Amino acid sequence: MSGVPTTIHLGPLTFHLYGFGLAIAGYVAYLYARRRLRESGVAEQPFGRFTATLLVAALLGGRGANIATNWSYYSGHPGRWIATWQGGLASFGAIGVALPVGIWGIRHWWPEVSLGAFADTLLPALVAGWALGRVLGPQFMVAGGGHETTSWIGLHYSGQVGKRVPVPLIQGAEDGTLWLILLYLEGHWRRRRVGSLAGVAMVVWGLARAYDEHFLLDQNSHSGSLGVQGAALLLALGGVAVLALARRPLPGSGDLVHAAGQSGEDG
Repeated sequence: MSGVPTTIHLGPLTFHLYGFGLAIAGYVAYLYARRRLRESGVAEQPFGRFTATLLVAALLGGRGANIATNWSYYSGHPGRWIATWQGGLASFGAIGVALPVGIWGIRHWWPEVSLGAFADTLLPALVAGWALGRVLGPQFMVAGGGHETTSWIGLHYSGQVGKRVPVPLIQGAEDGTLWLILLYLEGHWRRRRVGSLAGVAMVVWGLARAYDEHFLLDQNSHSGSLGVQGAALLLALGGVAVLALARRPLPGSGDLVHAAGQSGEDG
C-alpha cells in the first residue's frame, strides 16, 4: 500500500477524510443512541439538544486540552487557537468537559432517570460510534499511524516515514470487541446492577487506551501523550469506583432504565 489518503478533491473543493469519517461515525452513534433510549422507555425528544450541548462542550474541552499540551505551538499565535480545520483535538480533554456537562443535561432533561441507568443505556452506543470513528477518522489523518515497524501489518501514513503500526485499525477492533462484550453482558449478566455496564466500559476502554498510547504510538516523551495515558488510567479507576458503588440491583434482568416516565419532556 503506497499510503493512506487524507483528502479527496472535487473540482475546487477539498474534503478532509478525517473529519468526514468522524462526522459519519458521530451520526451513526447518535441514531443508535436514540434507538437505545427509545427501547429503554426514555423520552427521546430532548436528545437532540442534549447531543448538541455535549458536542459544544467536547469541542471546547478537546481544543483547550490540545492547546494546553502544545503551548509552544499556540503561544503568541491566537489565530491558531480557532483553526480546528487544521486538526488538534484531544479526546480526553473533550471527555473531561463533556462529562460534567452531560451529567447536568441528564439531570435537567431526564430528572427521574438515574445516572447509572442512563449511562448503561448510552455507553454501548458511544463505544460503537468510537469504534467506527477510529476506522473512518484517524485512519485517514496526517501522521495517523503508530511507531515504525517492519511487520507485515504496517501501513504507510501521510506525513510519516516508513511503515507504521495501524493504530486506528487496532483501536477500532478493540472498541468493536468491547461493544460486543457490552451487548453480551447486557443480555446475559442476570445479577447486573445499575451502572455496572458503564463501569465495565470505563475500565476496559481506559486500560486499552493507556496501553495503545504507551506501547503502540511511541510518543511517551510528548506531554500530550503522557496526559492521555494519565487520563485513561483515571478513567479506568473511575470505572472501578462505579462498579464498587453499583450496589442497587436492577428490578429485572433486562431492564436498564427503571424510572423514565414523561420527565424528559420539556418543562
